Amino acid sequence: MTMTPAEADKILSAAFAPWVLDLGLTVEEVGEDRAVLRLPWSDRLAREGGGLSGQALMAAADTATVIAVSAARGGFVPMTTVQQSTSFQRAVSGADVLIEAVLTKLGRRTAFADVTLRDAGTGELAARASTVYAILG
Repeated sequence: MTMTPAEADKILSAAFAPWVLDLGLTVEEVGEDRAVLRLPWSDRLAREGGGLSGQALMAAADTATVIAVSAARGGFVPMTTVQQSTSFQRAVSGADVLIEAVLTKLGRRTAFADVTLRDAGTGELAARASTVYAILG
């Protein structure tokens, strides 16, 4: 059974620290091996010069991976980030960001994902990340 975005939003609100919730992320889509989240534009997350902060983008990529793993496993289980590598390609200014995490391997104790972050207005690629998670439960 595929998890619904509403079920994934409940995981988001229950399993993450308050500062992550302050990003305002919402789940747009979930599938058997993926999740798409929306990071809404906020002046609070912008750097000098008006571009969205890299820290906010990295946190969004990390969070999207947790939701993708949860969707693939049929629910949330404790997990932790082992590695994340992010390459920034262009600034996002004044637009939401769509974050798609696609699992490339899901084992019993580890998960690997590729994450793309796109300007929701133009569809342009803003950043790409790869993540590795240890599944604890």
